[in-house]
Amino acid sequence: MKTCTASRGVALITAILITALASMVAANLAWDNALDVRRTTVLLNQEQAVQVALGAESWVIGILHQDLEDSETDHLGEIWAIELPGLPIDGGEVTGNIEDLQGRFNVNNLIDDNGNVVPESLERFRRLLIALELDPRIAGVAADWIDSNIEASFPDGAEDPIYTGIIPPYRSANQSLTSASEFAALEGMARESFNVLRPHITALPGRTNININTATGPVLQSLDENLSAADVERLLAEREIAGFADIQSTFSSLVTPDVLNTLDESTNYFQLKVVVRIDTVRVTLYSVLQRGSQGSVAPILRSLGTT
Repeated sequence: MKTCTASRGVALITAILITALASMVAANLAWDNALDVRRTTVLLNQEQAVQVALGAESWVIGILHQDLEDSETDHLGEIWAIELPGLPIDGGEVTGNIEDLQGRFNVNNLIDDNGNVVPESLERFRRLLIALELDPRIAGVAADWIDSNIEASFPDGAEDPIYTGIIPPYRSANQSLTSASEFAALEGMARESFNVLRPHITALPGRTNININTATGPVLQSLDENLSAADVERLLAEREIAGFADIQSTFSSLVTPDVLNTLDESTNYFQLKVVVRIDTVRVTLYSVLQRGSQGSVAPILRSLGTT
């Protein structure tokens, strides 16, 4: 009788263990299946968001093409300069904005076609740094970063001997840049300083003029050492509605003739930022668009971030 009872006890314990193991296996399979479904959903949403962003880019290309047909000047009162409000899409929304990159200081203006530093551009960059209340020494360091030689300029330069001593070591570019974000690696460039400088600089192919109708306040102030903050406020107010009526009459008494020749009222380079959100997926597309004199617009640089 005792043996029979013991056998039933063992059988019961065995059944409980089997049931527990089966439940654990089933739970793990259900969990893995849920993760697979979630991963697949996220990947599908990411791909959809990227396609929406590229569609927005095509739409903006059409806007910029039409803008050139409608007007020979570019200013902040035009439709392209209006921030795109949140537009609903299936499962989320898309937002975006367009910036005139020639309203910023082109860091590649620091060197000429032979890779030599252009003193006038270097001085203008120093004035920009001063207007932003940043260390003007950064100008010399930046020029050394992109000039073609490997000799540090005096007294503010920095070349490979400085950067190879940093952990981890790296080397200076010694060539024109495709992204102004490289300036974050400059010797002595703190994160806070770069965050202040970043909205006022860009890296465009070759040397470019400044669109005076869209230039940021500090970029305007950097045009001449005698331009004050009050002058800049007046200029910003004057151009607010439709840009400057006459660049020559407005700036001939404010800047030197050489600087006046570098001012323009139209733009060839724009930056599009598109943010697409679908469910929990967020995709950000940055696209640099080049517009030719005949109105053709094409992306020359894209960067994509997903979360």
